[in-house]
Amino acid sequence: MQTNTSIKDGKAVVALTGRFDFNAHRDFRSAYEPFMDSPEARSITIDLRSVEYLDSSALGMLLMLRDKAASAKKDLFLANAQAGVKQVLDIANFGKLFQIV
Repeated sequence: MQTNTSIKDGKAVVALTGRFDFNAHRDFRSAYEPFMDSPEARSITIDLRSVEYLDSSALGMLLMLRDKAASAKKDLFLANAQAGVKQVLDIANFGKLFQIV
Protein backbone atom coordinates (compact mmCIF):
# COMPACT_ATOMS: atom_id res chain seq x y z
CA MET A 1 0.00 0.00 0.00
CA GLN A 2 1.11 3.54 -0.71
CA THR A 3 0.11 6.65 1.22
CA ASN A 4 -0.06 10.29 0.26
CA THR A 5 -0.81 13.00 2.81
CA SER A 6 -1.85 16.61 2.53
CA ILE A 7 -3.35 19.32 4.68
CA LYS A 8 -5.37 22.36 3.68
CA ASP A 9 -7.65 24.65 5.67
CA GLY A 10 -7.37 22.49 8.77
CA LYS A 11 -8.33 19.32 6.91
CA ALA A 12 -5.73 16.57 6.74
CA VAL A 13 -6.13 13.90 4.08
CA VAL A 14 -4.45 10.51 4.06
CA ALA A 15 -4.95 8.97 0.62
CA LEU A 16 -4.35 5.22 0.43
CA THR A 17 -3.54 3.22 -2.69
CA GLY A 18 -3.47 -0.55 -3.15
CA ARG A 19 -4.13 -3.33 -0.66
CA PHE A 20 -4.94 -2.19 2.87
CA ASP A 21 -3.99 -5.20 4.99
CA PHE A 22 -1.73 -6.18 7.88
CA ASN A 23 1.40 -5.45 5.85
CA ALA A 24 0.32 -1.80 5.61
CA HIS A 25 0.26 -1.26 9.39
CA ARG A 26 3.55 0.65 9.66
CA ASP A 27 2.93 2.81 6.58
CA PHE A 28 -0.61 3.64 7.67
CA ARG A 29 0.46 4.67 11.16
CA SER A 30 3.36 6.74 9.79
CA ALA A 31 0.93 8.56 7.49
CA TYR A 32 -1.59 9.69 10.11
CA GLU A 33 0.54 10.12 13.25
CA PRO A 34 1.96 13.56 12.34
CA PHE A 35 -1.59 14.93 12.22
CA MET A 36 -2.45 13.74 15.73
CA ASP A 37 -0.25 16.34 17.41
CA SER A 38 -0.71 19.05 14.80
CA PRO A 39 -2.92 21.94 15.90
CA GLU A 40 -3.25 22.79 12.20
CA ALA A 41 -5.17 19.56 11.51
CA ARG A 42 -8.68 19.79 12.95
CA SER A 43 -9.96 16.80 10.98
CA ILE A 44 -8.51 13.75 9.27
CA THR A 45 -10.00 12.12 6.20
CA ILE A 46 -8.91 8.66 5.12
CA ASP A 47 -9.38 8.67 1.34
CA LEU A 48 -10.12 5.10 0.23
CA ARG A 49 -10.67 5.95 -3.45
CA SER A 50 -7.71 3.87 -4.65
CA VAL A 51 -7.93 1.03 -2.14
CA GLU A 52 -8.67 -2.17 -4.00
CA TYR A 53 -8.85 -4.48 -0.99
CA LEU A 54 -9.12 -4.26 2.76
CA ASP A 55 -9.20 -7.02 5.34
CA SER A 56 -10.07 -7.41 9.01
CA SER A 57 -6.68 -6.12 10.16
CA ALA A 58 -7.33 -2.91 8.17
CA LEU A 59 -10.67 -2.58 9.96
CA GLY A 60 -8.80 -2.94 13.24
CA MET A 61 -6.32 -0.24 12.22
CA LEU A 62 -9.21 2.09 11.39
CA LEU A 63 -10.76 1.42 14.79
CA MET A 64 -7.46 2.20 16.53
CA LEU A 65 -7.21 5.41 14.52
CA ARG A 66 -10.76 6.30 15.57
CA ASP A 67 -9.79 6.03 19.23
CA LYS A 68 -6.61 8.07 18.74
CA ALA A 69 -8.47 10.75 16.79
CA ALA A 70 -11.10 11.00 19.52
CA SER A 71 -8.38 11.37 22.18
CA ALA A 72 -6.73 14.09 20.10
CA LYS A 73 -10.12 15.78 19.54
CA LYS A 74 -9.91 15.39 15.76
CA ASP A 75 -12.89 14.70 13.52
CA LEU A 76 -12.37 11.56 11.46
CA PHE A 77 -13.91 10.73 8.10
CA LEU A 78 -13.71 7.78 5.73
CA ALA A 79 -14.20 8.90 2.15
CA ASN A 80 -14.60 7.67 -1.42
CA ALA A 81 -14.78 3.92 -0.77
CA GLN A 82 -15.32 1.97 -3.97
CA ALA A 83 -17.86 -0.86 -4.28
CA GLY A 84 -15.89 -3.78 -2.80
CA VAL A 85 -14.38 -1.74 0.02
CA LYS A 86 -17.71 -0.04 0.74
CA GLN A 87 -19.34 -3.46 1.01
CA VAL A 88 -16.79 -4.57 3.63
CA LEU A 89 -17.37 -1.35 5.61
CA ASP A 90 -21.14 -1.87 5.41
CA ILE A 91 -20.93 -5.50 6.55
CA ALA A 92 -18.77 -4.40 9.51
CA ASN A 93 -21.35 -1.69 10.38
CA PHE A 94 -18.68 1.00 10.14
CA GLY A 95 -21.38 3.48 9.17
CA LYS A 96 -22.40 3.47 12.84
CA LEU A 97 -18.83 4.10 14.04
CA PHE A 98 -17.45 6.50 11.43
CA GLN A 99 -18.58 9.43 9.37
CA ILE A 100 -18.45 7.97 5.86
CA VAL A 101 -18.56 10.53 3.07
